[in-house]
Amino acid sequence: MREALLGRTREELKELLRARDPKPYRAHQLFEALHRRRIVDLRAATDLPLPLREALAAEYVITDVEVADVFQASDGTRRYLLRLRDGVRIESVWIPEPYADTICLSTQAGCPLACQFCMTARLGLLRNLEAGEIVAQAWLILNDLYGPEAKPKRGLNLVLMGMGEPLLNYENVMKAIRLFCDSRGMNISQRRITLSTAGVVPRIRRLATEPIRPELAISLAATTNALRDQLMPINRRWPLEELLAACRAYPLRRNEWISFEYVMLEGINDGEEDARRLIRLLRGIRAKVNVIPYNPAPELPFASSPESRIARFQQILRAAGIPTFIRRPRGREIAAACGQLAARQREDLAALLTPS
Repeated sequence: MREALLGRTREELKELLRARDPKPYRAHQLFEALHRRRIVDLRAATDLPLPLREALAAEYVITDVEVADVFQASDGTRRYLLRLRDGVRIESVWIPEPYADTICLSTQAGCPLACQFCMTARLGLLRNLEAGEIVAQAWLILNDLYGPEAKPKRGLNLVLMGMGEPLLNYENVMKAIRLFCDSRGMNISQRRITLSTAGVVPRIRRLATEPIRPELAISLAATTNALRDQLMPINRRWPLEELLAACRAYPLRRNEWISFEYVMLEGINDGEEDARRLIRLLRGIRAKVNVIPYNPAPELPFASSPESRIARFQQILRAAGIPTFIRRPRGREIAAACGQLAARQREDLAALLTPS
């Protein structure tokens, strides 16, 4: 099986090319062809000599991730079902917006964290994704939408909020982020990349020391340890006090905030006292809150809070000076919304959407 090139740094490409063409600039040319131009055939890397292109094409593929299926919702959201080289399936989501589109990327196949309100958790952890498999998700989606060697028509945001816990795949995730930000590649600003974690406290501390790092988002979902222990078992290892202490110590850049994601579960975490406790928890943190209406799945025993209760929750937080936004569901009808990713295929989706 031929190895994939996508996911290798310029230095790694330089080493790969050393025996074939020792000129150091060849690695830069190949990197640009792969990441900036997003060529789909190595023979299209026309900066390189033809014999070198043919030799590379005989030994390597650009990526071994394939699009297995694409689902499109009425709001334009697309869910991409992707097949990895070992047959494992993952998902990515493209969300169109007026000024900047968003691609939601997976970092693991499945997830080990067992959050009770998330469909991905029901898969368990299948494996970590390699850096090239993370990069390939954006690469495949951009090529599907715009074609190779074409620039996106709008700004682009990347969110590491798909399948998996990014900080439990730290090395591969950070390598992928550096590849996304490389000025000779996609050249995506680190401020346009957001990483969402359920609260792996030691890795949050480590992330704070990185010279290139994404914006940080924390999936919170509860304002007491007792409730968060039930909803998000990771809290038993790193309770709210430790998590929020790490957030207070996190060195924020100018105009940077920590986002707190709060999924609204009817009758469980959506009361006015929950909102007031959240205000107290976030004291001393430059925080903004994204309130997320729960995206239901028939397999899970939760319902979304009524709109009036969500609006009241937002009102209380805003009155306390905390910027609070309601994240409207996107792609629910194709199981692409937050918490719904479970690598569903067409037959799974048909069963899900058929009234019982």
